Amino acid sequence: MEKNRDKKGRWRNLYVGFRMSPEESKALNIRVKLSGLTKQDYIIKCLSGPSIEVTGNPRVYKALRDQMAQIYDELKRICDGDEMTEEQLFTLQLIAQTLQGLKGEQ
Repeated sequence: MEKNRDKKGRWRNLYVGFRMSPEESKALNIRVKLSGLTKQDYIIKCLSGPSIEVTGNPRVYKALRDQMAQIYDELKRICDGDEMTEEQLFTLQLIAQTLQGLKGEQ
């Protein structure tokens, strides 16, 4: 029986599970979508280094487009007198950082 190995020849046979609140899970899923990585790769990279490098691809573009559409809807709502939530501000900041990284800005 041949073992499944990753691209670097490592045999990954251990599972790690943990609990999250619905808000934490949503924030993690947004970060994963905007990174263009799988959830496993994203979490491993977060644990391995100080920052995540995003490579532009169609999946990242679609995630950015979808998040920007949601933010646009929220901004229209805010113009009517409501306020942005902390979660929405966080997502907007994350999108801005991702777009700056894709453009090569600091």
